[in-house]
Amino acid sequence: MRVLVVGSGGREHALAWKLAQSPLLTELHVAPGNPGIAEVAECHPIRADDAEGVLGLSRSLGVDLVVIGPEAPLVIGLADALRRFGLLVFGPSAASARIEGSKGFAKDVMVSAGVPTAARLALARPPCVVKADGLAAGKGVFVCRTEDEVAEALRALRGVGSDVVVEELLDGPEVSLFALCDGSHAIPLVSAQDFKRAFDRDEGPNTGGMGAYAPVPGIAATEAEALVEQVHRPVLAELAKRGAPFVGLLYAGLMLADDGPRVLEFNCRFGDPETQVVLPLLESDLLALLAAASAGDLAGASPSFASSAATTVVLASGAYPEGSDRGSEITGVEDAEAGGALVFHAGTARHGDRLVTNGGRILAVTGLGETVAAARVAAYEAVGRVRFAGMRSRSDIAEAAAAGATLSLHASSEG
Repeated sequence: MRVLVVGSGGREHALAWKLAQSPLLTELHVAPGNPGIAEVAECHPIRADDAEGVLGLSRSLGVDLVVIGPEAPLVIGLADALRRFGLLVFGPSAASARIEGSKGFAKDVMVSAGVPTAARLALARPPCVVKADGLAAGKGVFVCRTEDEVAEALRALRGVGSDVVVEELLDGPEVSLFALCDGSHAIPLVSAQDFKRAFDRDEGPNTGGMGAYAPVPGIAATEAEALVEQVHRPVLAELAKRGAPFVGLLYAGLMLADDGPRVLEFNCRFGDPETQVVLPLLESDLLALLAAASAGDLAGASPSFASSAATTVVLASGAYPEGSDRGSEITGVEDAEAGGALVFHAGTARHGDRLVTNGGRILAVTGLGETVAAARVAAYEAVGRVRFAGMRSRSDIAEAAAAGATLSLHASSEG
């Protein structure tokens, strides 16, 4: 199969890396890609949001499957434009991508589907959570415990011109759970936990994600299946009922509250950086799974996963998430890879023969091990080999899980 992946970040590098291992693959193309992706695929300088350019490239290459990585092209209808010309696409229509594109729409769908979620509030009064209704690259959520924090959140969201959704503030650990969907079937992947805050101990502003690990202790295959039955499949059925069947990756961000799991958000694509820990554990053929989902043929699919673990640490610019860095030389990537780590490029570029920074989140370094603790050690050992000016990372990714903490679907935590 000839495959085109759309996107240029760490998630797309992980997707391309895994797809390149498929025996079904004959050609792998990525638009626009990045220097890391260029090592496993042919890259094309076409923006992910350029529907006409992506369509023209797909037709000229004769691709058999298009895999759309980022949320923004999905929300504006890239998958629809490609499908109108008969292309097989892994990614939801604009109508079903509203599950991420509009928090208000998602809340309405969840209520209609009977899916447990945080209650929507009429007024922004602490304690509460204030969210941008539209896309905000993972940075549009503000946890507000004081009046000052509410005022700051409202000012920030006015600055990006977004409508606001206000929800009750829930407490508990968070879990990310991906499900492959073909419009009617939902197949769970391995559970993961993301670290969204910029600094250690979950302090600082929200980011697109500073690290992740998988699997989550206490959320094994049986629990993941139970969550998909409770959360993903009712939403899938509700979207189909509304004439918007969901084909692609439905990602639930869950909070394990004292009274059971609640959905914090749905995303319409693979998460970043969770993809960088989930896909290295997948033993099944990713291309076969994505092609089956795109063709509406996931019935009976049962992906297999390694019994080991993965931990990813994001290396960001010093100014992230408020700013980014461009042009600083990056060294040590080859050393990290030689030690057994996977290094996924997120914000990099080539200046001649030099690898340089080109964004906010620069690299995602993934360590593998028999346990989360071993994978964490491997990830941080590899991080220590990489250098660029202003490089910053969290030091506590997967720390609690490595120390033996487990989660439960029916209580906030247990030792």
